[in-house]
Amino acid sequence: MATPGEQALDEAISFSRSHLVSMNGKLASPLAKQVSRALDIPLPRFPKRLETMHYIVEYEKEEGHDPMVLELARLDFNLCRSLHLKELRDLSLWWKELYGNVKLSYARDRLVENYFWTCGVFHEEDYSRARMLFAKTFGLLSLMDDTFDVYATLEECYILNEAIQRWDESAVSTLPEYMRMFYINLVRNFKEFEDSLQPHEKYRVSYVRKAVKLLSKYYLDEAKWSSEKYAPSFKEHVEVSVISSGFPTLAVVLLMGAGDLANREAFEWAIGVPDMDIASYKKGKNKKDAASSVECYAKERGVSGEEAAAAIAGMAEHAWRTINKSFMDMDIALLPAQLVVNLTKTPEVIYLGGRDAYTFTGDLKDFVVSLFVNGPTI
Repeated sequence: MATPGEQALDEAISFSRSHLVSMNGKLASPLAKQVSRALDIPLPRFPKRLETMHYIVEYEKEEGHDPMVLELARLDFNLCRSLHLKELRDLSLWWKELYGNVKLSYARDRLVENYFWTCGVFHEEDYSRARMLFAKTFGLLSLMDDTFDVYATLEECYILNEAIQRWDESAVSTLPEYMRMFYINLVRNFKEFEDSLQPHEKYRVSYVRKAVKLLSKYYLDEAKWSSEKYAPSFKEHVEVSVISSGFPTLAVVLLMGAGDLANREAFEWAIGVPDMDIASYKKGKNKKDAASSVECYAKERGVSGEEAAAAIAGMAEHAWRTINKSFMDMDIALLPAQLVVNLTKTPEVIYLGGRDAYTFTGDLKDFVVSLFVNGPTI
C-alpha cells in the first residue's frame, strides 16, 4: 500500500525482501508458500479470491486453527463457487453461439480466462449481474482487439472504426464481409445489456459505448503504427497503450451491472480514465510489428532489453503507488473505486514475469483449475 515518495517504507520493503529471499528453503509450510507468493506479488496486489483459496488450505495446517472457522470458510467458498460455475455455464453457452456466429477464426477463444479475470474484479454473490455483463463485454472487446491487432488491413481498420463510431446496424453494409456478423453482434448485445438494466440504470450503457468508441480509436492508432512501420517514442507508446490496453474501458464496463452505488458520479469518474498507467507497462508486444514498451524504451535510451525491462518495472511500481495514493484520497462513498483497484490485480497474475497468460493460457491453467474445479472442499 505504499505511495510515491515514502523513502522509509522503501527501505523497509528492501530490508524485508532481502531477508525473506535469504530464508528461501528454510521456512516450513504453509509459511514458505505464503512468502513465495508475496515475493512474486505483494499481498495487497494479489486477487482476493485467489488468496482466499490458498489461505483456506493453508489455515488448516496452522497450529491452533479454529475448526469451526475453517468449516465456515470452506462452506462460503464453495457456495460462491457453485454460483460461479452456474454463471460460467451460462456464459459458455452464450460464447459458443457468439463465437460460432462471428466466425473469426483468428480471434482468441478465451471465455474461461475472461471469467477468471472477471472473478478477480468481483467474486461476491451480490455482483452476479455485474460479472455477467462484464464478462460478455470483455469477450466482445477481445474479438475487437484481435480484429484490429492481428487480421484486418489498415484500410479495414479505418472502416471498422468508422462503423463503431456510428454504432448503428445500418453501418454493417460498409464493412468487409467477415466483419459483419461481429459488428451486428456487438451492437445487438449492447442493446440486450441495456434491456437487462432497470429504467433508472439504462443511461449506463451510453457511458460504456463511449468508452468502447474511444478504445476503437486507439486500436486504430496502433494499427497505423504497425502498418507504417512507425517506431513511436516511449511517451507516445505509453499514451496510446494506456487506453489500448483496455483497462480504462473495463473500468467503465465493470460499473454497468453494479448496484445503486454505481451512480452518474462514479461513471463520470471512471470515464475520465483514472490513473491506471500500470496497464501500459504490462502490455507486451502485439502479433504484428508494433514495438512493445520495452523495445521503445530500449531504442530511445540506447540501453539493453534487460535494462529497459527493469526501468519499466520501476515505472509500473510507481504507477501502483500512484493508484494507492489516489484510492486513499478518494471519497470513501465512491465504492466503485475499489472495483477499479481490483481490476488492476488480476493482471499481476496474468502478466507475471512478462508472460501473457491470457494469450498463452498454459501458465494460467493451474489457477483456473484450482479456482473452479479443485480448491477447498467441504
